[in-house]
Amino acid sequence: MAGEKRDAERVHIPGQVTGEVTVYEPMTILDLSDRGAQVETKFALQLGSLHDFRLSLGTRSVIIKGRIVHCQIGELRAGQVFYRTGVEFVEPSDHALLAIRAFVEAQKNAANARPAIVEAEIADDVS
Repeated sequence: MAGEKRDAERVHIPGQVTGEVTVYEPMTILDLSDRGAQVETKFALQLGSLHDFRLSLGTRSVIIKGRIVHCQIGELRAGQVFYRTGVEFVEPSDHALLAIRAFVEAQKNAANARPAIVEAEIADDVS
């Protein structure tokens, strides 16, 4: 066929052949450890199912596989249901573990940091 740009010929498949596609949907990470996370989504995740999760951890981003260990309705906001889901990480790579541990440690340090003391003066009321 003129103008054919495929490197390999495609073959018509008679009958029904099915598959699945991974689609990244937004979620909020409510809490995190190197073993798992609790996330909030606008959709329910099936108990026991496996998913790839992309975690944006400050300047780092990792993809990690997780198993859904619980999922329940968290709350209703502006007519939208939000689900709270427990995720157990499955066979995380060393790279992912290091990134998660560093991020969690940074969050702990930020939470424990004392607020900065700023020296200042208040002007006299000049009425």
